Amino acid sequence: MAEISAGLLWEIFTHVRSWLANLNRAGEQRKRQSIDALRGIITASRQTAVYLRQLDETGRRDHNAEQSLAVRWTELGFRLEDLGISKLAKRCQITGKHWSDPDHYDRDFLEKADVSLDRMERLATEILHQINR
Repeated sequence: MAEISAGLLWEIFTHVRSWLANLNRAGEQRKRQSIDALRGIITASRQTAVYLRQLDETGRRDHNAEQSLAVRWTELGFRLEDLGISKLAKRCQITGKHWSDPDHYDRDFLEKADVSLDRMERLATEILHQINR
């Protein structure tokens, strides 16, 4: 059986240590991306709530605001899907589609999809708490 030289052991140790550090950084990066996306859900929910309050008070739709909401929710859906947070991602995609075309889904579908702003924010907050433990 061949002996492993001290130099080779050091090289293996250095490689493994580097690999573990990279793996840890990748985990931290993914954690940070998840936190950012989930916080995005909370801010998008609040932005949407403000627009809905404005709509209720004025009775006037703002297509630029609705376009912004459609894009924001859709992008959040993509980010969450990439991170493997699929159920919340699907809700974001539905919300984005709803803002781009309010007549696309009927009221029953939206209720069953459970895409209320309160529900979305609550889910994001719950996942954030789990990540930060």
